Amino acid sequence: MKRIRNSVLMLIIAAGSAGCRNNEINNNPAKDIFEKAATNGTSANEGFARCLKFTNAWLALADSETGLIPRNINDSISRDIWNAKDCAADNYPFMVLTSAILDRGLFDGRMTDMLTSEIRLTSRIGSMPDTYSFSKEGFANKDVVLSDIIFGSAEYVKDGLIPLTEWLGPSKWSDRMISIIDEAWNHAETITPFGEIISDDPEVNGDMLQSLSRIYWITGDKKYLEYAIRLGDYYLLGNNHPTRNFKVLRLRDHGCEIVSGLCELYATVSFADPVKKEAYKKPIHEMLDRILEAGRNEDGLFYNSIDPVKGEPVNVEIADNFGYTLNGFYTVYLIDNEEKYRQSVLKANGILNEKYRNYAWEGTSSDGYADAIEGALNLYTREPLDETRKWIESEIKVMWNKQQPSGIIEGWHGDGNFARTTIMYCLWKTQGTYLVPWNDGLEIGAVQNDSSLYLSITSRNIWEGKLMFDIKRHKEFMHLPIDWPRINQFPEYFTIEKENNYRILSENSRKEQIISGKELQEGLKLNLKRGERVRMIISVKH
Repeated sequence: MKRIRNSVLMLIIAAGSAGCRNNEINNNPAKDIFEKAATNGTSANEGFARCLKFTNAWLALADSETGLIPRNINDSISRDIWNAKDCAADNYPFMVLTSAILDRGLFDGRMTDMLTSEIRLTSRIGSMPDTYSFSKEGFANKDVVLSDIIFGSAEYVKDGLIPLTEWLGPSKWSDRMISIIDEAWNHAETITPFGEIISDDPEVNGDMLQSLSRIYWITGDKKYLEYAIRLGDYYLLGNNHPTRNFKVLRLRDHGCEIVSGLCELYATVSFADPVKKEAYKKPIHEMLDRILEAGRNEDGLFYNSIDPVKGEPVNVEIADNFGYTLNGFYTVYLIDNEEKYRQSVLKANGILNEKYRNYAWEGTSSDGYADAIEGALNLYTREPLDETRKWIESEIKVMWNKQQPSGIIEGWHGDGNFARTTIMYCLWKTQGTYLVPWNDGLEIGAVQNDSSLYLSITSRNIWEGKLMFDIKRHKEFMHLPIDWPRINQFPEYFTIEKENNYRILSENSRKEQIISGKELQEGLKLNLKRGERVRMIISVKH
């Protein structure tokens, strides 16, 4: 097998120079694809730049003594505290994610230091965090309130640490996640016929169902599955069924977690405990069928909340988290091949461009846009409707326009979700590739066509670094049996597998080059001249 040498890879003409000898690169279909890849690169460049600007703006607001960021900057009380359910769950993690992709010095430095400070200063019951006051130099609350600490811990894990683990794999953040989960279940004090659970709050338990279902696969430790099954039994086999027994079922954030959480558990037991899967099948389908019947408007989008027993809406506003709930429907479709659950996704995602441009998600909140776009994009990777694509392209610009010149978006913890969804969008535009080290003069865009990756890369200045590729993270990091759709996951596009060899064509190269997947996972060295544009095609060598 031949190794790709940097000198060979860099025999690539700049845009506008003489023609290429490689017809596969320069034929008309390829030219069109490369033009689209270049356009994608421009979009990704803007998004990446916005995320780094957001991160640096919030770092400038960090407490000088602890290095921790405040809850928000819009009132004096919130400026004085760091808390788990907001700072740690929604803002800080996506500063970490941004720096992991765009600024490794920042990632290894201040982001890691903030985690160290957070663990040291805010852990109150074992490793579970509580609210910290900068002015008091200690906990904001004199009393220890277990329910509040468990709530914040559940939010931190599901919204913050699980997404980081989905991208980073094993890390200090995954260690923090496991320690918090273990401590929370050491304090499972709510008695049920199915065993002790940590709360009777559907939001907390929904968070836990999603987290435990993934952590079981990550670790292989059956205790996490057993904890999740206690919750599953409580809701599906007892007198707390979401659509049979709830007086109000919330289908937006802070309530919808129970629906997708139960569906994630259903996916897990389908592979890990077939007997339990059969026990859950009827109540899971009953829950989903009732939501389809009573929980949607004529466009297939969910109401904020419903009375599932009476079969009528309680709050007729449309939930910006529609995609989170539809994740559950699509997951059960993957398990049971129930077509109506797939159709629920197609109906909702298919109408967005026609009727929901510039929609007032959460009163036009940036966070509402972030959640709506995330949900649509995640499901688009499973069902690539062109109408969904058009809507995402339109609405990402609406969300971006909410960012202030300083880099701050709205000045509260929901700003982090702006970065989360923007990173998801950018990775779609690059098909999971990125450049290390990154700067705002770089543009990288990609398109997949017939299982080949078409890449367009350019730099305003001389640059030397690596082209990085994605891997099958759901398999390598998460060890999931299938890649079911999950809240806050980062979809996989063109992924490199160690067992494969890859064929690379580049302009002005007379021969195709072959490199192993193991080598390619370490990154491909590149040197760019000022203004140079690199175009290459990468595919599996069969």
